[in-house]
Amino acid sequence: MAEENKILTYKGHPLMRKGNLIYYGSMADTHIVLMQILETKTVGDTEIASRVSIQLLLTDPTLKARDQLVKKGEKPGLYTALDFGSVWLERALAGK
Repeated sequence: MAEENKILTYKGHPLMRKGNLIYYGSMADTHIVLMQILETKTVGDTEIASRVSIQLLLTDPTLKARDQLVKKGEKPGLYTALDFGSVWLERALAGK
């Protein structure tokens, strides 16, 4: 039996990774969160993100890149960045 490609989700929104970029949310929605791993540290044999840039972006393709940026910040770890990103995304999708 062939394995199905399952999309990883967090709090009901898709989570995709390409290199050191992590996209959180759906391009079909009005907003998406982009997280970029800026620094990592090695713990044992595993690399852990120690500094992450986070951006809330509009998904409208007709806007210029600088006009798509709604909010940005930097967090000291991936979990913290993902936690903030989920709050930003939920509030943006709710229209608050």
